[in-house]
Amino acid sequence: MRIEAGRKLFAGPCDFMLGVVKLDTLPPPDVPEIAFAGRSNVGKSSLINALTGRKNLARASNAPGRTRELNFFDLGGRLRIVDLPGYGFAKAPKEVVDRWTALTKNYLRGRVNLKRVILLIDSRHGIKATDEGIMKALDEAAVVYQVTLTKTDKLKKGELDKRLAETEERIRRRPAAFPVIAATSSDKGTGIPELRGQLAAIAEGL
Repeated sequence: MRIEAGRKLFAGPCDFMLGVVKLDTLPPPDVPEIAFAGRSNVGKSSLINALTGRKNLARASNAPGRTRELNFFDLGGRLRIVDLPGYGFAKAPKEVVDRWTALTKNYLRGRVNLKRVILLIDSRHGIKATDEGIMKALDEAAVVYQVTLTKTDKLKKGELDKRLAETEERIRRRPAAFPVIAATSSDKGTGIPELRGQLAAIAEGL
């Protein structure tokens, strides 16, 4: 039933709203929001496109650091998806990266209608030090985040179970970590219906 609810939600209207570079231009906090965060080139835009069934809703690029603002997408007035700038390596001047970082942290810390952060981790590499820093900040801000493994189709047989067990152990004692880890492949569609269902439940306040 949850998977069907997710299918219906993401089959409906889904439109780009706006890109935000200053907190005072954020849309009103009157709709539940789910933010997607992760290292540069982890596959955020590809996952958003896979979830929504749109090829070019979020602009995917092989160049790390392309997303340079908070990009908001509206799902029929029921849920908003927020594509955050990637952290870590980015082809941009340091002062620009610092500005993105401050904007992102201020949004995550103070957004009252932010219901969950989907924290993307490349399944081939696992949780890195930069991810640990974001997790610590989310723990301190009491913002619930769900680790979501990407590019699982790139793993050899048996590697995914090992990565899942390792990731579960890494987040076990983190206070704001959601206990269920999502495993996805945007190319193959693996885990997409299940993640849609979880996001639909959030949209319904479940």
